[in-house]
Amino acid sequence: MKKFPIDYLKPYEDSAKCLNVIVETPKGSRVKYSYSNEKGLFIVSKALPEGMVFPYNFGFIPGTLGPDGDPVDVLVLNEEPVLSNTLLCVKPIALIKATQTEDGKKKPLRNDRIIGQAIGKESPLELRKLRLDKAMVTEISTFFETYNKLYGKQFKVLGVAGPGKARKLVREGIKAYQKKKKK
Repeated sequence: MKKFPIDYLKPYEDSAKCLNVIVETPKGSRVKYSYSNEKGLFIVSKALPEGMVFPYNFGFIPGTLGPDGDPVDVLVLNEEPVLSNTLLCVKPIALIKATQTEDGKKKPLRNDRIIGQAIGKESPLELRKLRLDKAMVTEISTFFETYNKLYGKQFKVLGVAGPGKARKLVREGIKAYQKKKKK
């Protein structure tokens, strides 16, 4: 299999104490993009209906694998949309625990979402101590429930956990990715 620059990225940066997150879909976008491992490029995955947009920048942590078979997902809470294929240094602030059921499948898969904030020069001082409140959880939950329902899936929020559980999900995702890579 051909290797692309993204294949060489670590899931985290020790020096900056942050997760490496590749933005797939910008905040405010009606178009969902997905990274293609085969092409090494981002492709258009689907278009959302008129009036529905991604509430935050949505991306993934390279070198990880979640229980759903995709890299671990991250929603980045920053003010501005960030272009697809942008690498951000992200501090995890919470984890939304969730299940997702595909159309026709009986057993739901875990499909948790890490909530994080971009840190560094692009992060204004007032956002440096961002916390996830109930209104934000409701907004994010409603978006993913509606988004999945449109495509024949069911998304159910099971609860919210802190940054420690988010980091644990990343560690598990790294192990799953390395295990798959060895096969």
